[in-house]
Formats: sequence, structure tokens, C-alpha cells
Amino acid sequence: MLFSSITFIYLFLPTVILVYFTVLRNNRLLQNTFLLAASLLFYAWGEPLFVFVLITSIIIIWLFGLEIDKHRTEKGLSSLLLGLAVSFELGVLFVFKYLNFTSSLLYSVVGVSLHVPQVKLPVGISFFTFQAISYVIDVYRQKGKVQRNLLNVGLYLSFFPQLIAGPIVRYETIANEIQNRKETASDFFDGFTRFVLGLAKKVLLANNFGIIADQAFSIVKAGEPISVMFGWLGAIAYTFQIFFDFSGYSDMAIGMGRMFGFHYLENFDYPYMSTSITEFWRRWHISLGNWFRDYLYIPLGGSHCSKRRNFLNILIVWTMTGIWHGANLTFLVWGIMYFFLLVFEKATGIPCREGRNTIILRRFYTMFFVVVGWIVFRSESLSDAFNYLRTIFGLNSNVFVDGLFKGWFCQNMILMLIGGLLSTPIFKYISDKTREISLARIISAICICCLFVLSVASLVSSSYNPFIYFNF
Repeated sequence: MLFSSITFIYLFLPTVILVYFTVLRNNRLLQNTFLLAASLLFYAWGEPLFVFVLITSIIIIWLFGLEIDKHRTEKGLSSLLLGLAVSFELGVLFVFKYLNFTSSLLYSVVGVSLHVPQVKLPVGISFFTFQAISYVIDVYRQKGKVQRNLLNVGLYLSFFPQLIAGPIVRYETIANEIQNRKETASDFFDGFTRFVLGLAKKVLLANNFGIIADQAFSIVKAGEPISVMFGWLGAIAYTFQIFFDFSGYSDMAIGMGRMFGFHYLENFDYPYMSTSITEFWRRWHISLGNWFRDYLYIPLGGSHCSKRRNFLNILIVWTMTGIWHGANLTFLVWGIMYFFLLVFEKATGIPCREGRNTIILRRFYTMFFVVVGWIVFRSESLSDAFNYLRTIFGLNSNVFVDGLFKGWFCQNMILMLIGGLLSTPIFKYISDKTREISLARIISAICICCLFVLSVASLVSSSYNPFIYFNF
């Protein structure tokens, strides 16, 4: 079940809200139990068998958490238990996400055939696996009180707003709110507003950008020529698609969490305004970046070591970041590309070079490599990626402009302009400045209602509603 589906918007979410705030309003245990049951149903709706993988993960990680807390004073044993818990979660992730890929890679490189059965990928497994690891590590570090109630661990790992598309919620962030959260009318309506904005991003923007991107990438994959400019148009469209899709889902998750009293941290901070790759990755998918920083980069030594060791730490983190996104060489190359860019910036000091005279140049440099990276990320194989890159640089004997580009650009000029404007904080600035003005608040409420109606109408009238997180 997707957030951007009629079933979710008109049936699932209203039912959950109604039962939670009426029948169960005065009983936290029943509310948490109900949210857990609803979340498992939400996951089982599209993954009826894989819900048992999620349930098994919940039970195992709950038991490990109890044992780690029980043997806290025995440093060696608690460390061993932590290692076993992390190994279990990574093992589950490897079997479902990387076993087939590893098997095919071994066969292509050394000719070894493992005869591994094809395993379907459970949606969102990378998200709930990383949250499970966060739980046991935070319990080990005493950054969150251990949950003795299995239902509470289950709610943390499977709560439907962030279950299949993030953000990756750290246990320490909401450990107290599992039992002691306070639902308020202000939070509820702010959360609903955030949900509608995220829905509009996904349905009205990302889906329409996806049509342009799919057209360009599919033509190149088929081996047919397109112009340099249509290649760039498709790449920029995908750049907007993945941003509005991913940030839209994060907005919906953060909004729904707030409606139920949970306060998740922000996951995007206008990343396309960045003036360096380093800054971009502080603004893009913040929860993933912080997870790798706190649970991998810093334990490896971070930057408090020799320069050579620091570069090795960065390589490990970005290799893992690439692999986390999917079992494909394109993701690995994409991650290693960012390793080289970040090392280059550390060596040259680019992030520290401020100044109005260079800000446009630095933004152009950043977005150039971000777009190139998304081409590799979007492609199904390295050969497809290299072919597309050759196309946008005119190395396939292709023309600079063709009728295809003119037609698609003229039809979507306004869409591209809106995408560009909404990638900046201009509307947030206006909203903050007019927040206390009564007329502005009324206009804002009307706009939210209109966006909701337009989004639902778009879902009803269109069958194009891709879900780009199956790799994750």
C-alpha cells in the first residue's frame, strides 16, 4: 500500500485516525498495540509473506536488546551480543538484497555458480534493518531506555509512516515518545498540512517529472539516438523527480508521525541549493547520512586520525552508502564517485571558500556532478549509464537539439520552472514572514485544501504512480 493511493488516503489512514483518537484515546497501551497492528497490516497489504520477515526481525532484536541491557556491566559479553545482533540484521539484509547479486557477480568474474534461488526483495528492508541496528546500538550506548514490552519495539520498527520509505528514525530520537508522547491539535493540523504538501510533491510534481525522465532514459536504453538537449532535459527531470518523490514521502511520513505525537527529524534541507558536494550530503537524505556518520564513520575513527586513514574511512562509508541503495554496480559506482568528489573537496578546501563572486560557480559545479550522479543512479546497468553520459556530451554523433526536445520542453516549461522554484526556500521564507498575518493563514489553508483535491484528482485520473523505492 502506498501513501499516494486512494485506498490509503480514503480508507486506511482515516480509519486509523478515527479509532486512535476516539475509541482508544485514553489508553496508551491499546493505542500502541493498535498502531502496531495497523502497521503490520499496512506492510502485509503488499507483502503478505514478507511481513513475517519483519515480525521475526522485531522479535529477535527485542530479545537482543533485553540481553544487552541485562549484561551491561559485563563489557565483553554485551559487546558480543551487540555484534551478534548487528550481524543478524545485516545477514537478513544480505540474503534478501545482495545474495542473488553476489552470486551473479561471482559467476561473471570467476565462473563460480552457486545456484542460488531467486529471492524477491521485501520493500523497505534497508530502512527497518537500519532502524533495528539503531535500536540495539542505542540501548548499548545507553542513549535510549530498553523496551521490555515487545509491542513497543515492534511499533518503533514497523510504524507505517516511515516503514517503507524512511526517514530512518533513530531510536534515541523517539525512545521517550513511544510511551510519553503528547498529541495536540496544533501538531495534528501541522502534520496534516505537511502530509498534503508531501502528497502534492509526489503526485503533482514527481510523477510528471517521471514521465519525462522515463521517456529519455527508455529511448537511450533502446539504442535510439536523442539530442544532447533532450538528454539533459531527461536527466534534469529525473533530478527533480527523485527529489520531489523522496522528500515528498519524507514529508508525508513526518506529517503523519506528528499527527500521532511523534516528532521525526527533518530529512531534506533544500539540497539543490548547495554550494559543494559536502554541503549537498548534509542536506540530502539527512537521516541516512547521520546514520552512517554515527554508526560507521565515527566508530572507524572519523577524521580524528591520519589523512590516509580518514580517506579510507570515507571510502568505506561511501562504498556502503552506494551498496545500501541497491544490488547493482551502478549504485556502487555512484557511491565511489561521491567518495572521490568529497576527497577532492577536502584536499582543495572548496566547502570553505565563501564569497558572492564564486557562489554561482560553486552551485553550478555541485549540481553538474549531482545530475551526472543521478544518471548513473537511474540507469539499469553501467553500459546504459555510460551510453547516456555520452549522449548528453554529444559523443554519440547525436544532434544538439531536435524536435523531441522542443516538444517536451514546450509542454513542460511551466513544470520545470515550478520544480526549480520549489527547490529553493523562497516559499518557506514567504510563509515564515507572513505566518502571523490572519489573511495569509486563511489563504494558506485554502491552498492546502486545493492541493489535496488536485492531488487526489490526479491519482484518480492517472494510472502512472511509480514507486521508486523497490531497490531500497
